[in-house]
Amino acid sequence: MCVRWYCRFQLSYRDVEEMMRQRGLSVDHSTVFRWVQRYAPAINQRMRQHLKMSGTSYRVDKTYIKVGKTFKYLYRAVYKDGQTIEFMLSTKRDISAAKLFFKKVMRADHRRLPFSISVDKHASYSDAFTSSQDEKVLPHDCKLRRVKYLNNVIVCWFSVKWSK
Repeated sequence: MCVRWYCRFQLSYRDVEEMMRQRGLSVDHSTVFRWVQRYAPAINQRMRQHLKMSGTSYRVDKTYIKVGKTFKYLYRAVYKDGQTIEFMLSTKRDISAAKLFFKKVMRADHRRLPFSISVDKHASYSDAFTSSQDEKVLPHDCKLRRVKYLNNVIVCWFSVKWSK
């Protein structure tokens, strides 16, 4: 229950410790940390088997966020309905970062290959997409759609999530 709450609701270890104390259980935050480190990957693997069938249209976007004391690019791929497929932090926004992200997306646990990938109009996406198709990372019948407003699902998520 502690691992589920920590992963699902983005609580701190001390928050989970306090919630368990309210329920009459004495659990230290360091114990919760050890449980998360040990059981979260196994829970993740078991849950991925029950994911719904993925859509054939992916949306990819990036934003610039502060992680610790440095700024990084957060690449994120989602289905049409906004469900996250994969994400990646990168120090650069170039063709190699976009290619690496496409590889990571295709290694993710999804049920169908994409028919189309919608991106914004950044120049690195088209070169990385073509290169990924040549390397057979992406299927050859997959289309790249460079339309600015199709990624509003992602842009809205970024603005709500990181504006706090």
